[in-house]
Amino acid sequence: MSRIQARQDAQLTRAALPLLVLHLIQRHESYGYELVERLSALGLETSTGLVYPVLNRLERDALVVTTSKPSPSGPPRKYFSLTNAGVAALEVATSQWQQTADVVSQALDPAKD
Repeated sequence: MSRIQARQDAQLTRAALPLLVLHLIQRHESYGYELVERLSALGLETSTGLVYPVLNRLERDALVVTTSKPSPSGPPRKYFSLTNAGVAALEVATSQWQQTADVVSQALDPAKD
């Protein structure tokens, strides 16, 4: 993969990450590393260095709240769940992403040339 391709992949990942994190948290409250694993299972290679800043921003914007729960090993884990504002933000972000995806699909359609 070229440096340009790697940079473009990183930019797409960063653009999609807040939407994906909100969506995954809506399905099931999660802690940070668990989200990294769930994203990886979907085929998106991320790291805690990408996910935790997104979680911090979502928490600062009151889109998620945290609850501390015991861990089977080590210190308690910080679990994230959506607030009502987070649910609303997820709906808006999903709609915006779909609109963007539709535009890109139309632009890439060879029948449109």
